Amino acid sequence: MLVLSLIFGPGILSDGGGDGETAFNSAGDVSPADSAREEPMVQFVSFVLDDVQGTWRTAFSTAGGTYRPANLVLFRDGTQSGCGIGQSAMGPFYCPLDEKVYLDLGFFSELDRRFGAPGDFAQAYVIAHELGHHVQHLLGMDARVRQFQRESPEIANQLSVRLELQADCYAGVWAHSAAERGKLDAGDLEEGLGAASAVGDDRIQSRTTDGVNVDSFTHGSAAQRMEWFKRGYESGRSTSCDTFGSGG
Repeated sequence: MLVLSLIFGPGILSDGGGDGETAFNSAGDVSPADSAREEPMVQFVSFVLDDVQGTWRTAFSTAGGTYRPANLVLFRDGTQSGCGIGQSAMGPFYCPLDEKVYLDLGFFSELDRRFGAPGDFAQAYVIAHELGHHVQHLLGMDARVRQFQRESPEIANQLSVRLELQADCYAGVWAHSAAERGKLDAGDLEEGLGAASAVGDDRIQSRTTDGVNVDSFTHGSAAQRMEWFKRGYESGRSTSCDTFGSGG
């Protein structure tokens, strides 16, 4: 039913350029001690943002297109986004309306403490996943999926899962590039796979509810998320990330 092309090309890409920017918003007072403590994390997140977007800029350019960078908004507690109010409880998210990734730095502590996925590369996976949604937006994938969801609401969750798994695969494509450039340390891949598994719908539901309801999945199971991240990592090609045409 859904055969969605993933071919990069100038016909489907908008012109743009420049590097993404990082902004910091806070819903409350920020002490100098808090700012100093979070500065290394802000620098790390900004570095990963630039590196992931550099990878996609090269991929788009090689295919004859132009990559328009996303911006990053770091926040505490809550912030206003183009898609509405963003809150810490929502976790990281991408808003296609303003082409920004929103991230509460406190989420990384949650990723370690609550989800059992420690490590800097686990954090990098999260950023790369959200930028994967930006790539989908530039390719028009998200808009087409939203249209299918409106036309076939009975499979809306299934379509959401496929979109999320594709973003996982795109994160793996970036990880492949990072490994080729010598930026990965021993154990980094395992950290990424661990993070992908930790945020699987079945893992989350098993911690927060009495059981696991596959029909309510919106992001994919732990096994699926690891599989698609690994697929992108092993191939290093965005064309291996067709979650819509492969039946995966």
